[in-house]
Amino acid sequence: MPQKFLDVLMLGRCSHEFSWPRRAADGQYYQVCLLCAVEYSYDWTTMRRTERVDRSQSASETEGATTTRRSRTRARKPTWVPRARRLKIDTPVRYRVKNLGSWYEGTIANLSQSGVLLQGPQRFPDNTLVEMVFEMPEEISGQKNSTVLCQGRITRTKDGREKAVKEKTENTGLAASILDYKFLHQS
Repeated sequence: MPQKFLDVLMLGRCSHEFSWPRRAADGQYYQVCLLCAVEYSYDWTTMRRTERVDRSQSASETEGATTTRRSRTRARKPTWVPRARRLKIDTPVRYRVKNLGSWYEGTIANLSQSGVLLQGPQRFPDNTLVEMVFEMPEEISGQKNSTVLCQGRITRTKDGREKAVKEKTENTGLAASILDYKFLHQS
C-alpha cells in the first residue's frame, strides 16, 4: 500500500480502486478512486465507467444547478421503478453477522446497483447488519482479483427448498444492500 501511495504522489499514476457507484445530487452515478480521489461517471446500464468528472464548476453554474434541483424535487415520483440490472456471477462468499460469530460459506448469485443476492446455509432476519468477503467483479472495482470486505444490510430472505445432491443441505437466499466496502490487500 505505501508503494502505491508513493506512485500516485510522485509519478502521477494510479492503479485505481473504485468505490461503489454513488449518486450525485443531479441523479447521475459516479465512482471515486479510493487512492487518488479522481471521479468518473458510471453507467449502470452497461456497468462501465465512462468519462472523468470535472468538479471545478464556477459558482454561477453550481447555483443554477441548485435551482433546477429544487424544482425537480416537486415533480411526482413514478410509482413503478424498473429492476436494477443484474450482473450474474457465481463467486464464493464468506458472510456473518457484523463483528459477531463464525463465518459461513456461500456463493453470490448476482450483483446489482441495489446490492447482492447470495446463497448460503445460514438465515438472518431482515435488517441484520452483515459482513461479506468476496472478490468484487472487475466491472465494479476496476481491478482483477480485488477481494473486498463489504458491510451490508439484509433486505430480504428467501428459503431455499432445493437440496444439494452431494451435501444434502438447504440453502437460503439472502438479498443484501451494500452499505460500504474496503479492499483487502494481500501482503
